[in-house]
Amino acid sequence: MMLPPALIKRAIAWRHQLHAYPELGYQEHHTAALVVSELRDCGLQVHTGLAGTGVIGTLENGPGPVIGLRADMDALPVSEQGENPWRSKNDGVMHACGHDGHTAMLLAAAHYLSQQRNFSGTVHMIFQPAEENLGGARKMVNDGLFSRFPMDAIYGMHNWPGLPLGHIAINPGAMMASLDTFIITLDGKSCHAAMPENGADPIVAAAQLITALQTIPSRRLSPLASAVISVTQIHGGEAINVIPDRVTLRGTLRCLQDEVRQQVKTLMASFVSSLTAPMNITSSLTFASDYPVTRNDAQAASQVRACAQALLPADQVHWDVNPSMASEDFACMLEQCPGAYFWIGADGDTPSAALHNARYDFNDAVLPHGIAFWIALVNHLCPPHQ
Repeated sequence: MMLPPALIKRAIAWRHQLHAYPELGYQEHHTAALVVSELRDCGLQVHTGLAGTGVIGTLENGPGPVIGLRADMDALPVSEQGENPWRSKNDGVMHACGHDGHTAMLLAAAHYLSQQRNFSGTVHMIFQPAEENLGGARKMVNDGLFSRFPMDAIYGMHNWPGLPLGHIAINPGAMMASLDTFIITLDGKSCHAAMPENGADPIVAAAQLITALQTIPSRRLSPLASAVISVTQIHGGEAINVIPDRVTLRGTLRCLQDEVRQQVKTLMASFVSSLTAPMNITSSLTFASDYPVTRNDAQAASQVRACAQALLPADQVHWDVNPSMASEDFACMLEQCPGAYFWIGADGDTPSAALHNARYDFNDAVLPHGIAFWIALVNHLCPPHQ
């Protein structure tokens, strides 16, 4: 598909502007204002306010299917180490996951589709805030995304380092793992570090528990099951010669199967209580924020695959790939509406830095590929009336 060079040039300019002024979740005011302005400029109906800074642009072109296309807008609390002219001007915040590129691609697709209108139906362009650990997708759902804008299906695209430029990867099932964050509190009895027999040491209990939790994936689950338990924070103690009263552990649990997710939660609770009790430690385990498995609807995934096969050489379409153990809150939308989440390759001649890396920068060469795919997908799902 040949896109107008002027449109690609505008998309690059939007991407660089968004990258230079990144905003954290629920604070995407500059980003949302740009999105609103551009959507209105190409004649879409614009709706604001879902999840605070969320924006929806609706393009109607007669009767036909109703679909949603989603892009995320938020940045990460990371200090950028890149040296591009468009590097972040907001200290401690950067687009380290490519949401600037996702937003620019969907904006460009909106402009093209509004001018060409080579489809029949309705397309909702969904610009979502707070994807990074803050549950923006669930907040949009709770604010009435699908009740106010009923859809037959919804689709999300994410750039993917490690996949060659412009390639498409899609699964008929799980694409990304579930996410559960957990907090383990261990309460013991403080005492002098030279006389541990007078207290109950939560530091030692924490050390044993951290190691023991790693035996759940390796020894309590089938090798065919997928689970990752990561303790990422340990907090406890103030004085170097005092055993503290309390130690707090925090971390994440990731799974690809719902039944495994529940099994691991049960096992973690058992380990926390049984391992600490003999050491006179009182323990508690709580699970906090959660995302479900990002699980594609098989029919919707097949539609993405068919569109990709019509647009790309066969060796550039990857079906039934290994899922990622990272997580994605688009899963909350897929729980409520059939749809599919897929990856578009980001690696050119020089491999892309990893997502969430301080030296990551969205590859501008992805822009025309992503724009073209959004347009092709709309034309494929909503073919014009003959």
